[in-house]
Amino acid sequence: MTRRLEDDRADDTCVIPLSKLDVSESKRFQDDRIWACFERLRKEDPVHYCQNSAHGPYWSVTKYRDIVAVDTSHKAFSSERGVTIVDVPDEHWMQSLIKMGPPKHAEQRNTVSPIVGPESLTKLETLIRSRVRAILDGLPRNEAFNWVDLVSIELTTQMLATLFDFPFEDRRLLTYWSDVAVTAPKAGHAIDSWDKRSAILSECLDYFTDLWNERINGEPRLDLISLMAHSPATRNMEPSEFLGNLILLIVGGNDTTRNSITGGLLFMSEYPSELRKLTDSPKLVSSAVSEIIRYQTPIAHMRRTAVVDSIVGGKQIRKGDKVVMWYISGNRDEEVIENAHSFVIDRKNVRQHLSFGFGIHRCLGRHLAELQLRVLWEEILGARLQVKVVGEPERIASNFVHGYSALPVRIEA
Repeated sequence: MTRRLEDDRADDTCVIPLSKLDVSESKRFQDDRIWACFERLRKEDPVHYCQNSAHGPYWSVTKYRDIVAVDTSHKAFSSERGVTIVDVPDEHWMQSLIKMGPPKHAEQRNTVSPIVGPESLTKLETLIRSRVRAILDGLPRNEAFNWVDLVSIELTTQMLATLFDFPFEDRRLLTYWSDVAVTAPKAGHAIDSWDKRSAILSECLDYFTDLWNERINGEPRLDLISLMAHSPATRNMEPSEFLGNLILLIVGGNDTTRNSITGGLLFMSEYPSELRKLTDSPKLVSSAVSEIIRYQTPIAHMRRTAVVDSIVGGKQIRKGDKVVMWYISGNRDEEVIENAHSFVIDRKNVRQHLSFGFGIHRCLGRHLAELQLRVLWEEILGARLQVKVVGEPERIASNFVHGYSALPVRIEA
């Protein structure tokens, strides 16, 4: 991280007037040149107003305590107009539980929460462990391969298929729909219009509607579709709301874990002393998982909209203003997290990170994400796998999902 931060500081795109600094540019994330910009904002203007951006004017909240204050104040800062910096056109808008306030939010959240409750997680651990072992055993030896595809995506997509009781042979559709859902349309790209994005996601709705019709006519089961189909809070959803909740659950179950699986391997390569520490003391796995999630911060931001005039960090936020909480910056705030720019698996208060958010919208599947990462690292250590990073990671161009499309590695047999 120190090397990357020094390289980032040399990039003069952050040495501009604060009034012109727009940290939402996706290219910064793809090039891994976001760190100096956020460091500058934390020091010079922690609650920063950007007048001109591709997403319109917005406030950046970049320090840990200010982010927590916004995230836990749902009456003043609402998610009902969206949770990303991108404004979705009205004709493509989809309602979902993360875009709701009380009481409807709690009713829908409580509908699906049993699948990630303690009893369910206890049962899932055995299944996860068997799948992790099968995935690791099936990886190539002594030749380079893409860790993202063969491990990160495969493990999380198998888990998603289980949570939805989705046809296993079609599970990669879940990854595809997740990627489409978090893509802001851009000319010249695969998803070049909102209409195209909506057309693809309508295919997702059609597929899941067939599953819904099967489940609603059967006995209640512990899968996400059955839970929603049989709950008074969700069984009468409009199709667009059903799709909105599907996308929320698919993305939430995919991106946090998938990109932390990749990030964790990358960080252990960049910090070999931490890998030795973990190898020498496997009991540090749970602590290491929390540090991986902090250091990766797989969801870079969450957006809120001010519903009343408010003060944050000494700045006047007006009703209607777009407020972006940069979790990725708050997780590097050294006023709260000591030596925040370094990867330290046994740091004090290791769970004190922002990656899962706070307040009523705190990540529902956070314990499942931690479980998958813990089991993966326990199995890597138990099998004494020597997984070497053999090339630079390829990052995705997104200011929302902080993730990877490729990480070349080799397992030395």
